Amino acid sequence: MFDIKWIRDNAAAFDAGMARRGLEPQAAGLIALDDERRACVSSLQQAQERRNAASKEIGKAKASGDEAAAQALIDEVAKLKASLQAGEEQEREVSARLTDALSRLPNLPHDDVPDGADESANVEIRRVGTPPAFAFEAKEHFEIAGIAPGLDFERAARMSGARFVLLKGEIARLERALGQFMIDLQTREHGYMEVSPPLLVRDEALYGTAQLPKFAEDQFKTTDGRWLIPTAEVPLTNMVAEEILDEAALPMRVTALTPCFRSEAGSAGRDVRGMLRQHQFWKCEMVSVTTPEASLDELERMTACAEEVLKRLGLAYRVMVLSAGDMGFGARKTHDIEVWLPGQNAYREISSCSVCGDFQARRMNARYRPEGEKGLRFVHTLNGSGIAVGRALIAVLENYQNGNGTVTVPEALRPYMGGIETLGAR
Repeated sequence: MFDIKWIRDNAAAFDAGMARRGLEPQAAGLIALDDERRACVSSLQQAQERRNAASKEIGKAKASGDEAAAQALIDEVAKLKASLQAGEEQEREVSARLTDALSRLPNLPHDDVPDGADESANVEIRRVGTPPAFAFEAKEHFEIAGIAPGLDFERAARMSGARFVLLKGEIARLERALGQFMIDLQTREHGYMEVSPPLLVRDEALYGTAQLPKFAEDQFKTTDGRWLIPTAEVPLTNMVAEEILDEAALPMRVTALTPCFRSEAGSAGRDVRGMLRQHQFWKCEMVSVTTPEASLDELERMTACAEEVLKRLGLAYRVMVLSAGDMGFGARKTHDIEVWLPGQNAYREISSCSVCGDFQARRMNARYRPEGEKGLRFVHTLNGSGIAVGRALIAVLENYQNGNGTVTVPEALRPYMGGIETLGAR
C-alpha cells in the first residue's frame, strides 16, 4: 500500500517503479482520484460551515421577530443536511475507489533489484555445494522403487482430488522429521521465537499481507468467510497489526511450522506429477519486523538462516536475486534459494526470502516509536521460508537415492528418525 501524498510529490519516481514491474503509468489516475476525493472533502467543509452559520442566523431571525427569514433559514439548513449526507456518501465512495486502486498495485522494487520482465532476468548470487554424481540414472522422487509405495497419490486423489498426496510409513516420518529439524534450528540457533498461529484468518489479515484483494482466487475460503492460510507469513506478520511497538522491541523474529493451503489457480499444467506443487503442504516460515534502517541487513540474515537448513542436510543449492518483474506482489527485494533436484537435473525454488519495506505495515497500520523522537514510523516487515518441508522432502529423496531403490537418511535427520539410516530397504 502506498501513501497518496508521497505519490503526488514523487509521481515520476512512482511511475518509474511501476514500469520496472511491467505496468503502465499509474500516478495520474491515482492523483485524479485523490483530487476528486479532496474536492468532496472541500465541498463538505463549505456546506458544514454554511450550515453552522445558518443555524446561528435562525436564532437571530427569531429574536428579531422575522419569522419569514427564520423559516427560510430552517429550509436552507434542511437542504444542507441532505446535501451533507449525499456528499459524505460520495466522499466514502471515492475514498473506497482510491484505496482499492492503491491496494491492487505491487510494491516498488528496491534500487539494486535487477530489471527484467521474468525469471530469465534473475541474477545468481552464489552456489553452495556440489550436486551428487550417480553411477546410475537419477530418478524423480515418485520413481524411486523403494520410496514409491510411501507416496500414495491414487488414494489421495480419490478423497481430495488432484495435487494431494498421502504419505505413509517411513516417508510420513521423514516429512515430520524435516519439519521438526527446521523449527528446532530456527529457534535454538537462529533466535526466532516459535509461534503456533491460527490456520484460519479473516479478510483483514490477508489484506494486511497483500494476498487480498488481488489474489483471492489463489486462496481457499471457508463457508463462514474465513480463509485457510496460504503461508504462516499471514498470521505471523499480523501479530503487529494495529500496534505501536517500542524500538527496543525490534527486531522481532518469529517462526512457525504449519500446514499451508493454496488453490494454485494460476499454475494449471505446471508440475502436475509428484509433490512439487500441492494444494496442502508444510512449511517452516520466518518473519521479521524491523526498523527501516535494519531491514536490508535483516534480509541477508534471514537468507542465511534458510541456507543453513540446506547446508546441514548436505544439499547443493544456489541463491538468486529476483528481477523486478519476477518478484512477489509485496516484495521490494527477494532472494530465492533453489535446491538441486537430480531427478529433474535442475535447480528448483525451495525458499523465498523477501523484504517488503513498509508496504505491509501501511496496510496493517503497524508502527513503532523511535527512541528519542516524538513521532511514529511504520515498521519494515520481512518473510521467508525456513524452509518448505515438502520440497525439502523431494530434495532429500532425490539427492540421497541409491542405485538399489533405497534412500539414505541424512545425518542431520537421524536423531528425528529413531536412528533409521535407510529408507525403502527390504
